[in-house]
Amino acid sequence: MSVKSVLIIRCGALGDLVYATSVIDALKLEYGQDTIIDFVSTPGSGTIFNADTRVHKVFPLKHKKIPIILSNEKKEIIKYSKENPYDLLINFEYGKQFKTLIDAVVAKKKVGALIDEIIIPKEMHHMVEITKLAFKNVVSKEIYDKSYPKIVGTPKTEIEEKYNLDKNYIIISPSNSHQKRNILNYRAWEDEKWKELISLLSKEIQVVMVGGKGEDIFFTKLKPYPDGVVDLVAKTSLSELIGVIDGADALVSTDTGTAHMAAALNTEVFALIGPTPAEHTGPYQTPYNKVHIISKNLECSPCYKTEVMKNCKDNICMKLINVKEVYDCIKSAKLL
Repeated sequence: MSVKSVLIIRCGALGDLVYATSVIDALKLEYGQDTIIDFVSTPGSGTIFNADTRVHKVFPLKHKKIPIILSNEKKEIIKYSKENPYDLLINFEYGKQFKTLIDAVVAKKKVGALIDEIIIPKEMHHMVEITKLAFKNVVSKEIYDKSYPKIVGTPKTEIEEKYNLDKNYIIISPSNSHQKRNILNYRAWEDEKWKELISLLSKEIQVVMVGGKGEDIFFTKLKPYPDGVVDLVAKTSLSELIGVIDGADALVSTDTGTAHMAAALNTEVFALIGPTPAEHTGPYQTPYNKVHIISKNLECSPCYKTEVMKNCKDNICMKLINVKEVYDCIKSAKLL
């Protein structure tokens, strides 16, 4: 099969899109480096490709359930495909609301969810491996087996100069997507513990704080930072954040998008995980990166989106993770 242009549909959270990036190099290796790759993704997450020359065009799709007739975003995608027919469409989305868009896009061949019968083997656990099944039939087994998530951002040398970063630094990424919700944040680690860890680490290495826009209230609770801590919360674009993570010795976080980004950049990651299934949705381990899952492995964990979690009022699986074991884990990795 000759493939010169591909449209990939993957909308959702940042971590979901990072999982899907395993397809990019796989296609380039299979069909040539000049293969044109376009993406359909949510507006915020899609900016992950702003500095990635492997991706030609990104179509933003904010409202996935709106019918084509009422969606200018969907009409634009379809119009472009009629003027520039794709050789291949790969769909990673299982939601039925994507079916009409898939049918309307002009492409010689269409594969993936809602198109092929995708059977998930029982021994397959991680979402990266499950995500990859969508393109299994359009690349060789050798290329498929060696395809891993990979992202590209602003060059780290440019980032280090712009933000006056040391040659060696560790990123603390304490917030997550549930931070802004008016509910108990089951993925969160206690503020006082973050403060203690930041204090300990900053005495031995430069610490860089990262976080998103609109999280001021959360980060205010962690201040004042010790001397020498670099505050980049809400100060970088997503492409710049990728560069910051790429240049770091390590990243420490809970189960959140930055952990997946670090894993895709082969930056050592220390993920504090309680209610979520690390083997399913945690940062993905490859032959080229180092992923440390710090968890108490309680009998009731993982409990994400279950009645057990709904009835939990104390978030004990995260509270029981102490500062010393996180610090010791980083220390044992010879990063300090």
